[in-house]
Amino acid sequence: MTYRLTIGAVLASAMLASPAWSEELTIGLGSEATAIDPHFHNLGPNNALARHIFDRLILQNELQQLEPGLAVSWEPVDDLTWEFKLREGVKFHDGSDFTADDVVCTWDRAPNVPNSPSSFATYTKGKTAVKIDDYTVHFKTEAPYPLMANDVSTVTIVSDEVGCEATTAEYNDGTAAVGTGPFKFVSYKPGDAIVVERNEDYWGEKPIWTSVTFKPIKSAPARVAALLAGDVDVIAAVPTTDVATLEKNEDVSLSQGASNRVIYLHLDHDRSDSPFVKANGGGAIENPLQKLEVRKAISMAINRDAIVDRVMEGIAIKAGQLLPDGFFGVSDKLEPVEYDPEGARALLAGAGYPDGFELTIHGPNDRYINDAKIAEAIGQMLSRVGIKTQVETMPRSVYFGRASKGGPNDTPEFSFILVGWGAGSGEASSPLKSLIGTHNPDKGWGSSNRGRYSNAEFDALLDTALSTVDDAERQALLAQATEMAIEDVAIIPTHYQVNTWGTRKGLNYVARTDEYTLAIGVGKE
Repeated sequence: MTYRLTIGAVLASAMLASPAWSEELTIGLGSEATAIDPHFHNLGPNNALARHIFDRLILQNELQQLEPGLAVSWEPVDDLTWEFKLREGVKFHDGSDFTADDVVCTWDRAPNVPNSPSSFATYTKGKTAVKIDDYTVHFKTEAPYPLMANDVSTVTIVSDEVGCEATTAEYNDGTAAVGTGPFKFVSYKPGDAIVVERNEDYWGEKPIWTSVTFKPIKSAPARVAALLAGDVDVIAAVPTTDVATLEKNEDVSLSQGASNRVIYLHLDHDRSDSPFVKANGGGAIENPLQKLEVRKAISMAINRDAIVDRVMEGIAIKAGQLLPDGFFGVSDKLEPVEYDPEGARALLAGAGYPDGFELTIHGPNDRYINDAKIAEAIGQMLSRVGIKTQVETMPRSVYFGRASKGGPNDTPEFSFILVGWGAGSGEASSPLKSLIGTHNPDKGWGSSNRGRYSNAEFDALLDTALSTVDDAERQALLAQATEMAIEDVAIIPTHYQVNTWGTRKGLNYVARTDEYTLAIGVGKE
């Protein structure tokens, strides 16, 4: 199957006549949100769910272009201050007024939620929200920061009255799930369903759906079966193995689009005694992943063409950096590493491992498209060059906590992991800060740096980029920082996801680069 990259391309449309539809909608999700709390986990399914109940100051459309949300305008008023004018007349679901107080308290809460597997600190740290009046907020920084609007567009606003002091449990039981969004919280039963109802007093365009039920259906075949049986109206994450068949089904409409999510490998850069790296036979070994030649060998041992063509059924794009072409900060000098098993063996021998070593790759089995299959394929590829690799996958509800801080002293538990990252802000500073920047909770960097990569030269370059006001200069600096990280094999990118949604006849879905499955994106033919 040949795939042509077309963002938002509709691959199959509904036929002429459409049935009469009730105003209730049921969506089958491949990956369930881990909390109603919008600040608990900076994770795609959580962020998508939050868009229904809550709002942000700045919204992103299906191409992640910025649009007014709870803020009607934003501009720098001096080198260290951005002024946001807030939308007046907006009500929270409990009838209270939205004001600057809600923004200030949100900014304090978002990076500090207890037990967060990946916090929003990467977007909030270094920026202080100051109330000027009820409908004016200033964001103060210590240095010029031109990407303020992008970062602000990733943070969900909660209520000062009921949300800012609430626990994650109070959001999950509905007590604090009070937003200004297009839908109101009704119920949350983990593993079963999340139900929301239309906010009749929504400040923006009112949704056409009076009630929406999100049903997690982890099994891809079961998700497709539910769509074909009419048990759900929409499914996310149509499995790649079924796309060609569903294209021919007149009762199904598919929409497909490339996302900005890179699937990549994080390696343990930090520990000389890494828990899941062993000498042949299982004995102790000084961590070989700390050697650049070994990291390069691992990257060369991965056949990205095979992953795209065989594992992903051709519905993916092989990756050589953090974001695909077309996004701000992408380098035009980086290409995907070519598959070279002989070269990988030579690098391993030169690094002192002519017979390889033993390694375990950990990954989720219900978060990314074909994630467990990808991990298995990579395990086989590494084993072929002498790195005897075991594969262990698990539900994302267990995986992310262990991968983030499941080990001693809250260090990542694993040594070598499969994970994905979608740039919430739509440009390169997002993955560079979160995945590559030195882990520093006070600064808000490295919140998802699960390999604990640290490079002072990289950090200094990224700092310079983030304070560079000129767009062209900043673009070049972000690209340079990307090149430095990839050349040092801070992470190993494999491919970018291409996502497919399926709807019943008479409905359609607008594909999004952020991969969000939103009820407001489901329309009637």
